[in-house]
Amino acid sequence: MGDIAKGVLAGAWTLLVGWILPAAVNLAVLFFAVAPSLRHTALFARLWPTTGVNATLLLLAGAVVLGLMLNALQNPLYRILEGYLLWSARAYDNACGRRRQEKWDLQDRLTLLRLQRRAQAGALLSTDLRADLVRLSQHPRIAKAARADLRRTAAQRALLREKLARYPVNDAQIAPTRLGNAIRRFEEYGYDRFRLDTQILWNELTGTAPEQLRRQVDLARASVDFFIALLAGHVAVAGAAVAALLSADARPATLTASAVVLGCLTHVWYRCAVSATDEWAAAVRALVNTGRKPLAENLGLVLPADIADERRMWTLVGKLSRLPYDEKAAALNPYRSAPPSGPSPT
Repeated sequence: MGDIAKGVLAGAWTLLVGWILPAAVNLAVLFFAVAPSLRHTALFARLWPTTGVNATLLLLAGAVVLGLMLNALQNPLYRILEGYLLWSARAYDNACGRRRQEKWDLQDRLTLLRLQRRAQAGALLSTDLRADLVRLSQHPRIAKAARADLRRTAAQRALLREKLARYPVNDAQIAPTRLGNAIRRFEEYGYDRFRLDTQILWNELTGTAPEQLRRQVDLARASVDFFIALLAGHVAVAGAAVAALLSADARPATLTASAVVLGCLTHVWYRCAVSATDEWAAAVRALVNTGRKPLAENLGLVLPADIADERRMWTLVGKLSRLPYDEKAAALNPYRSAPPSGPSPT
């Protein structure tokens, strides 16, 4: 019973922080900045509170309802911001090309910095490395960025590595948006390292992992959810402010300022959401690294000592979970744990 209560409280906390709290913030902005211009319309006249207590209750109830709705709609919200929904094929391909080029440019900038440091230290470079140094030094865009990078401190240059780490390892997995790539990098982590497809086996992985690891993943995601909900609400409130300019009691200065400020803040919250994925990625990485063994045991498998064998085992598990049964699934037999010894049935 105690474990159930802890699970319910943990879920309520992530719901409160990730969705209900930003819904309350957006409703407050709507109430104070936009609603006065719509006060005499039929809908707002019916809902407008007459006392401070009624206003507080209306705000709280609205925040809970809106937060639950946003939580239910989180999948399409994320897909839109990741670039998988409501994007045309042409826009998707063009954006993926830009993100891929950004990744390659970051890699080249870091490579050039590393080779320049080694050359300045008098290290002997191989022929290939010297050719890379010359090629990157003569590249107009990379050389220009590298000159600025040289003026950065070590901590600032470390931020370049952080930006590069927000891209998936496999170029074929590049998404059209920065948020999509920041999330895709840890979605592919298990498969890239161990051939463990966490997209297919996520429920099994989280169901067998230690509670602390699951809690870390939920809390890390709640931070990203907070900024996503805040961003979505700002877009809606900004749209309402623009629409309210057509009302008879419109306050143009307030509505215009609100729409502009909210529009600018959406870019801030988007960048905050991308940065917040770093903790989410670290939590998922820890879940994969330490949750593979209990997952294998609960699937009736023995984790091989050889990493190549383990990658083959998880490949077979993924196929068994994703595809209809085939006799080739018998290839998993060498990895299955022995049944418990006991008296044979009679």
